[in-house]
Amino acid sequence: MATTITWTINSLSTSTQEINGFSEVVLQAAWRCTGTDGTYTASNYGSVSIAEPQPSDPNFIPFAQLTQAEVLNWVWETVNQADVEASVTAQVANLANPPVVQPPLPWATPPANVTTDSTTTN
Repeated sequence: MATTITWTINSLSTSTQEINGFSEVVLQAAWRCTGTDGTYTASNYGSVSIAEPQPSDPNFIPFAQLTQAEVLNWVWETVNQADVEASVTAQVANLANPPVVQPPLPWATPPANVTTDSTTTN
């Protein structure tokens, strides 16, 4: 089954003071990339620093007008989107078909079946 990938922004850290004439400047974005095949789910997460805007930056977006899509574009300027998605997809595949397993030791004695006798005789 194909892995469905979802990117989300979990939180943003903003300045409490003006920076170059702008307020509520985003300084850091925490992200998560999640993949699922419907049965198994895996994810990678991280955070990136966002460059401070230059004075009179015409591309500055006020905090209240930001969209998740815009912030994800900032993240992908630092994080390689394709590499992260490939990693998450591989994690899901490994959960579905583990490349390493831990079988019982061949010399170990299996645990004895424990039974209790609930029969009472008089």
